[in-house]
Amino acid sequence: MKIATIDIGTNTILLLVATVGQSGNIVTLAYEQRIPRLGRGVDAYMNLQPESMHRAIDVMKEYENIIEAHQPDSVVVAATSAVRDAANRNEFSNLLRVNTGFELEVLSGDDEAYWTYRGAISGIANIGHATVVDIGGGSTEITVGDRVSIHNRISLGIGSVRVTERFFKNDPPTHPELEAAITFVEDELARPKGFGFSGSTLIGVAGTATSLAMLDQELKEFSVSAVTGYRMKLDNVYSLFRMLREMPSTEIRKLSEVM
Repeated sequence: MKIATIDIGTNTILLLVATVGQSGNIVTLAYEQRIPRLGRGVDAYMNLQPESMHRAIDVMKEYENIIEAHQPDSVVVAATSAVRDAANRNEFSNLLRVNTGFELEVLSGDDEAYWTYRGAISGIANIGHATVVDIGGGSTEITVGDRVSIHNRISLGIGSVRVTERFFKNDPPTHPELEAAITFVEDELARPKGFGFSGSTLIGVAGTATSLAMLDQELKEFSVSAVTGYRMKLDNVYSLFRMLREMPSTEIRKLSEVM
């Protein structure tokens, strides 16, 4: 079976076209990622901004052409945090339908956590007790489980775009701005109770995790094979944090094409 999926996130829009065998093996036919920043301003205004929607629609038109070239058996288009939180989500859904014909499914935070976990562990052999963390632009999903079942999952209102827009007014952020952001994140992370993290393998997915993996390897261009399954030491994560917090965004963007 040949399928196409589009993941419309707060920052990025991802396309995957693949064949899925009877045993569940996946062969990638096309993979694309674009950064239209659809969720810019949603945290402050609770609406998708017109210019952001038009950037996203341009990406979706491009993806429509790629999908048509592959003639998949089914197409799934799903949106997450930014569209989920926006009061004008129906306007965007209608705009998408008129311009491309795609029907949009908006995932709840609970569903996003579920599918993130299933997707993450599907490509890992011999996985045992696992914690999957999806740090997106608008939200973070944390899911604990094993190969057979999910034990706990939660969606938290912390994401790279949301935190940046809410707390960082200077570039680079000041020490008080960083402290306020850290306190906010720590308060949110205190919400999961009795999740059973101890002894689990921590698996990071989405843009923040892959960006850290690229920076740790000093990669300029995004490579799926280079970041998939890459193991990072916690000390290296802290070192990257200490480096990035002192840098203006213009310098950070020079480090990698996905920053």
